[in-house]
Amino acid sequence: MRVSRLEHIPGIGVDRVGAAADAAHDPDLLRLENLDTDIRPPAVALAATRAAIDDDAANSYLPFHGSLALREAAAAHVGRIAGRAYDPHEEVINAAGGLNGILDVLLATVEPGREVVLADPIYAGLVNRIRLAGGVPRHVPCTAGPAGWSTDPDELAAAVGPNTAAVLVMSPAMPTGALLDHTHWDALARAVAEHDCWVIHDAAMERIRFDGRAPDHPAAHPGLAHRTITCGAASKELRMIGWRVGWVVGPAEIMADVKLVGLSNVVCPVGIGQAAVAAALSAPDADADVAAATGIWRERCATILDALADYPCIRPHGGWSLLIDTAAMGLAPEVAAERLFRLGRIAATPMNGWGPQGSTHLRLVFANEPVERLGDVRARFAAAFG
Repeated sequence: MRVSRLEHIPGIGVDRVGAAADAAHDPDLLRLENLDTDIRPPAVALAATRAAIDDDAANSYLPFHGSLALREAAAAHVGRIAGRAYDPHEEVINAAGGLNGILDVLLATVEPGREVVLADPIYAGLVNRIRLAGGVPRHVPCTAGPAGWSTDPDELAAAVGPNTAAVLVMSPAMPTGALLDHTHWDALARAVAEHDCWVIHDAAMERIRFDGRAPDHPAAHPGLAHRTITCGAASKELRMIGWRVGWVVGPAEIMADVKLVGLSNVVCPVGIGQAAVAAALSAPDADADVAAATGIWRERCATILDALADYPCIRPHGGWSLLIDTAAMGLAPEVAAERLFRLGRIAATPMNGWGPQGSTHLRLVFANEPVERLGDVRARFAAAFG
């Protein structure tokens, strides 16, 4: 290993499986490994992007922290869900995607050696960014049951201690699809007040819920409103993956530091994508658009769960992916992934490095394959596992 900061950063696994799938050049291969989706972005976003190509102002570094129109759209979007107002000048910056924003926030809030509380299992990219920032991940178990994944509110709060810099929450979480609600915010409010730490809310999928309910935002809780930093992105809900535009919204006193980190990191979001994201966030039918896409993803998820009813799949409550407990099948996830790829023609990601429980689970992404192509998923699993 060349530098110590990479010692505990193994990668995310998706890159290796995705590269193998690309190299296979097999149109019959089911691409269930990567968080892509075939559902097109909002039409208003596509039109705004085409217009931006001919707009010289979009071909600029400035403003470094994002256009005012996009900051206003992000402030209004987060404020509407959180039930509070944000100043687009002092409490919002834009980033080059959601994870760029999260890394900026971690670098602005986490002293080396301090802990960041987060779920287990959880996306390896979040774990790796905590480590890259010098933080120490402290995982709170998310428990799988017949109804899906759940996190005990008291266990989440109990993980917060004197060495905690932040609690990183996501609902629905990736990759479990687990939800958090007001019971978790009640428990967290007491803990973060006692230990004076931040709540970092990864809002990338907060409207992709299969129960039809509105997001339950931590900043809506009176005890967390002044401690919550929201990191959002256009990639999932708006399906604008290639635009690489995100936003960070939070209290002005910390956002000044986040802005400083951003200037020293990626500098600015993609110029030609900003007007498109602002238009998509602000569209009158924005919630209906996300709900329609969510209905398609929910149907695909149900198709896989029904087909694999005799396999140890855990039902998600939202998001783009579901997990299989390969330990219950007597297999390591990397072995199960290799057999699925070679014998079943399915690309799926083993979750080594995705928290302690990741070493026993395999992830299937249902966002990028239509129901028509999922019809033989049961036969493909039978070919791989008998």
